[in-house]
Amino acid sequence: MFDKIKDFAYTLDCDVKEYVPMNEHTSFKTGGKARLFIVPNSLESLEELIKFCKSLDVKPYILGNGSNTLVSDDGLNGVVIHMSNGFKKLEYCGGGIIKCGAGVTLAQLCMLALEYSLTGLEFAYGIPGTVGGAVFMNAGAYGGEMKDVVMMSSHITPNGERSSLSGDLLDFGYRKSAYTNNGCIITNVVFKLETGNADAIRYKMDSMLAKRKAKQPLEYPSGGSVFKRPQGQFAGALIEECGLKGKTIGGAQVSEKHAGFIINIGKATTKDVTDLIEFVQDTVQKEKGVLLEKELKVVE
Repeated sequence: MFDKIKDFAYTLDCDVKEYVPMNEHTSFKTGGKARLFIVPNSLESLEELIKFCKSLDVKPYILGNGSNTLVSDDGLNGVVIHMSNGFKKLEYCGGGIIKCGAGVTLAQLCMLALEYSLTGLEFAYGIPGTVGGAVFMNAGAYGGEMKDVVMMSSHITPNGERSSLSGDLLDFGYRKSAYTNNGCIITNVVFKLETGNADAIRYKMDSMLAKRKAKQPLEYPSGGSVFKRPQGQFAGALIEECGLKGKTIGGAQVSEKHAGFIINIGKATTKDVTDLIEFVQDTVQKEKGVLLEKELKVVE
């Protein structure tokens, strides 16, 4: 089966590798090897690849920047499709409209908006990850979210067909979108921004990045905020109140800088991280009566 997919991917001019260490492709720097790692170089090749995998009853795992993903230490005995090379087009179309591929990083998107004095994306500056991943989970920070600026999103369905969503059909909510459960692969996104003052935009971007650096452990590998915000409360505050700052299992640690982050302090395994997540969840539930829900995706 894997040989069939590999050979077919080669005919589509995809980049194909076998047994790729996933610690090289996730922000936590953990995880075993993926059996097949494919980088489509065009929308057409992705479309055909998905159809072929569907015909073999194979569901690939779609990977962007790996900033919200934990891969099992045993690796993935499956197919990983990396949304990079063929999905990095980024252009300003005038009228506050930016079109970009799912593989564009949020930093690149924010810098283009700044170049054309467009405001609305400042909140995303410094958030790790790609546009596709950000739209998938409606990423947000400091009062802004993807839902505020996304006009339309194009995708490929699980059957390999092209389609798109816009407006209310995107179904944005707290750390979720229509894509959270529909199985579609985001390929391109259209943003609608407003004209602003370049100096003010730059100042806001720099201020938010400085705030992140001061409050978050950006110097260590991590997956960003581990837990969703409980209704009316803050996960980091609950964890800190339970005295868990600095709690360590193996090479994974609850950050002493921000308790909402779990960091890799050196040679952590995915099991170290997941064990620590479970310990934090159990402790907070026992002491505070709140079950913390993971933002991270754990892939086995």
